Amino acid sequence: MNRRFLTVAAPAAALSLVLAACQGGSGDETSGPVPTLTGDCAKYQAYAGHAGKTVTMFASIISPESDSLQKSWAEFQTCTGITISYEGSNDFESQLPVRVTGGNAPDLAPIPQPGLLKQMVQAGKVVKPPAQTLANVEKYWAPGWKAYGSVDGTFYAAPMSSNMKSLVWYSPKSFADGGYTVPTTWADLMALSNKIATDGKAKPWCGGISSGTATGWPATDWLEQVVLGQHGGEVYDKWISHEVKFDSPEIRQSMQTVADWMLNPAWVNGGFGDVKTIATTRFQDAGKPILSGKCYMLQQASFYRPQWPAGTTIGPDKDVFAFYLPPVNPAIKTPVVGGGEFVTAFADRPEVQAVQTYLSTPEWASSRVKAAPGWVSANNGVDLSLYTDPLDALSAKTLSDTSGTFRFDASDLMPAAVGAGQEWKSMTAWFAEGQSIDKVVKDIDAAWPE
Repeated sequence: MNRRFLTVAAPAAALSLVLAACQGGSGDETSGPVPTLTGDCAKYQAYAGHAGKTVTMFASIISPESDSLQKSWAEFQTCTGITISYEGSNDFESQLPVRVTGGNAPDLAPIPQPGLLKQMVQAGKVVKPPAQTLANVEKYWAPGWKAYGSVDGTFYAAPMSSNMKSLVWYSPKSFADGGYTVPTTWADLMALSNKIATDGKAKPWCGGISSGTATGWPATDWLEQVVLGQHGGEVYDKWISHEVKFDSPEIRQSMQTVADWMLNPAWVNGGFGDVKTIATTRFQDAGKPILSGKCYMLQQASFYRPQWPAGTTIGPDKDVFAFYLPPVNPAIKTPVVGGGEFVTAFADRPEVQAVQTYLSTPEWASSRVKAAPGWVSANNGVDLSLYTDPLDALSAKTLSDTSGTFRFDASDLMPAAVGAGQEWKSMTAWFAEGQSIDKVVKDIDAAWPE
């Protein structure tokens, strides 16, 4: 996706005119009694009293995604008089620590990696959110989300957006033509894969893990989803902390399950070649053979949507759609691997806390859903009927299931030398060079920091 730097602020003159209309008055709203908001603005009364203040935000969300972000809080800005000055950058992950340690921290930063949040907390720069933000998270989000916004048991950052990785993309038309039905268990998925391969019209799976300097990450996703769906959340958590090693019976078993699935020469790599081509196929291109009938399925996240060629329609009776990747072990309740951002504060001014709290509410999440088809929240206070896209509704329903087993992307939680280093490298070699499971797991464990 093409990204570019973006900074936006509300025009002061226009803002003052609207404030006068919404607040029933005029003049300086930055001091004195809290104004009473009326009309459509009354719903923002809890955030009133900060007119004329500016809150800066720095994030990795860039145009075109950031355009809908601006729309999502436009009414909030208009009614409260708080200007959210937003800046998005491709280099967010490297620039945020520089800015924070250099004394130029933004007021707020949506951080997509819990590891980076921990780094900022350990630097002593993160401000704990107000009580209402915490109350919102405890009320509207599954417990796992609060944990990922916490460091050493202390809550610091509320979740913002969510994405679901546990999906399988397919062509409804191709399934119908072949007489295939969407599987609801892992056994059914494997049986379907074998039937498609036996029928011989196309390979059941296509895939690609090439992604520039991040090559290998889709393969780590395959392993993560199998580990969670085969062994459950407790083993997954211990794996992240290295209490359970890669060279353990559980992870070795999951590696073999992935090998039987995505390294099966009879099942992959439709439209591209043999197993080894998975390592050289760009993840953005991996699903295209589904459209040409050369493969039937691709395991990829909800955020894969923009990679489909222009004009591709998405829906249960359209060009492509997706179904939930069922767990290997049916006893594990709705395992889902996903990701998201966590709104982190570096200032405790009242207007900053007002914005931070608003972004933790179902009201803001609902506003973003309306402004951005394709955007999903795990906030269970959002009415699912607001999702006009059936795939978004599926993702939101699954992610917001408080009885489910949600876990954050493991490689984002492991030390960078492992999750974004040796694991990517070794998983790529597994596909490209046919390295043994024994060598792959031992090499990754050896890279774990002391």
